[in-house]
Amino acid sequence: MKKQIVLTRRLQEECMYELGQHFELEVVGGDETPKREDLLRSLQGKEALICTVAEKIDPELMEACPDLRIISNYGVGFDNIDVSAANRRGILVTNTPDVLTDATADLTWALMLSVARRAVEGDRLIRNGQWHGWAPHFMLGWDVSGKTLGIVGMGRIGQAVARRAIGFNMRILYYSRTRLKEEQEKELRAQYCDLDELLAQADFVSLHTPYSPETHHLIGHEQLSKMKRTAFLINTARGAVVDEQALIHALQSGKIAGAGLDVFEQEPYVPDELRQMEQVVLIPHLGSATRETRLAMGRKVIENLTAYFRGEKPPYLVNPEIWC
Repeated sequence: MKKQIVLTRRLQEECMYELGQHFELEVVGGDETPKREDLLRSLQGKEALICTVAEKIDPELMEACPDLRIISNYGVGFDNIDVSAANRRGILVTNTPDVLTDATADLTWALMLSVARRAVEGDRLIRNGQWHGWAPHFMLGWDVSGKTLGIVGMGRIGQAVARRAIGFNMRILYYSRTRLKEEQEKELRAQYCDLDELLAQADFVSLHTPYSPETHHLIGHEQLSKMKRTAFLINTARGAVVDEQALIHALQSGKIAGAGLDVFEQEPYVPDELRQMEQVVLIPHLGSATRETRLAMGRKVIENLTAYFRGEKPPYLVNPEIWC
């Protein structure tokens, strides 16, 4: 008899087919966030949950579902799950690392180029029938090549962004909790510095730090005031790494030139002020949204769950300290 798995949402068709070969599936939310009461009801008597980064898996949910033994997160970040509460209840938490790197790095560059060269603004202008021909001063943007890129968080994604910057002949500064080895810095042509120095010198500040209490509002009024007036902020990390109201104020007052944002503090809510600004490019949390990447994520979910039900340690275990 197949083990029962609860999914908060329907995954890609290929993933659902492969999951269905191993498990009996119950999808609670379809393509949308499930209602809390529906999820709680479905989890009664079930030991495995597949969730996405958009669902909060908190202590109250875990307490209300005493049979829950493994939470398989469809995503590399797991700040949506209270891992400490999971540890206390002996619940395994897994994620899907190492498959989102290139997709997110590519998207970072899409945002950087779009906001600097006003691509989205220009597209909107043409669609609205407002383009009346070429002119010397029309829609001037900013060069990207040869500028200074500041990377905050030099993990896998930050390093992938840096590799792409080499092709644009950029000077690369970085600030990270852990400094890279000397040979890595040479390979990436990256110079380590403190956050204040990075903010003061960078033409583009790109955020790639995981979300935690320590990185909550890492970029706020004080940090934004240190940036150049001609600089752009790019965020493909987590929305709450940036104080959104501080960013709005910095953009409205011209303290920075613009921003490219894939993530927001209270998704899917995006403040009206941001939506009305031409110097901001907004996209709806698409960092990992390629067919290839999402399929690879689903297969890592399957690896984690099949290992668990075989009595083996899941390969992508976030809290290995409770495995026994």
